[in-house]
Amino acid sequence: MKKGTIILIAVIAVIAIIAFSCVETYNSLVTQRENVDTQYSAIETQLQRRIDLIPNIVNTVKGYAAHESEVFGAVSDARARLAGASTKEEAAEADSELTSAVSRLLMIAENYPDLKADTQFTALTDELAGTENRIAVARKDYNDAAKTYNTQIKTFPKVIIANLFGFEKAEYFEAADGAKSAPQVNF
Repeated sequence: MKKGTIILIAVIAVIAIIAFSCVETYNSLVTQRENVDTQYSAIETQLQRRIDLIPNIVNTVKGYAAHESEVFGAVSDARARLAGASTKEEAAEADSELTSAVSRLLMIAENYPDLKADTQFTALTDELAGTENRIAVARKDYNDAAKTYNTQIKTFPKVIIANLFGFEKAEYFEAADGAKSAPQVNF
């Protein structure tokens, strides 16, 4: 074989290895981005579960405390904002507002012993507590996936492929200001 042919084969082999590596890196980033999207979808599912549960709680409380219309309005408004949120930031802010409004609603129960004893109310609040736990787990899973993805798009050599194909940073699902301290609810 001629020396020129050997060099040509070596160059083609190097190009093939680089191309294969680029394709593998691209596919890896796509997979990680899809994982981030899937984890965010899990948050949305749990938030929707809470949105669907809250009217039942409100209606149960209304039966005992019909004059608490300000709190009912706050819950309704916050629920509508969360349902209509179009970005992760809007969803996080609306989620925080809804959590606060629901906490105020649940504090009303302290003034109504019959409400606290109502089996439907107890079952609904237990279901709400379970939903809140699911939301917390879904947020953690999403933020873990976002961290892994964000790390990958910033490390060399994947940063080259990420920039070349427009892979953007995934935003973390963070609590809004004021949500760091949990309200006290005693039944």
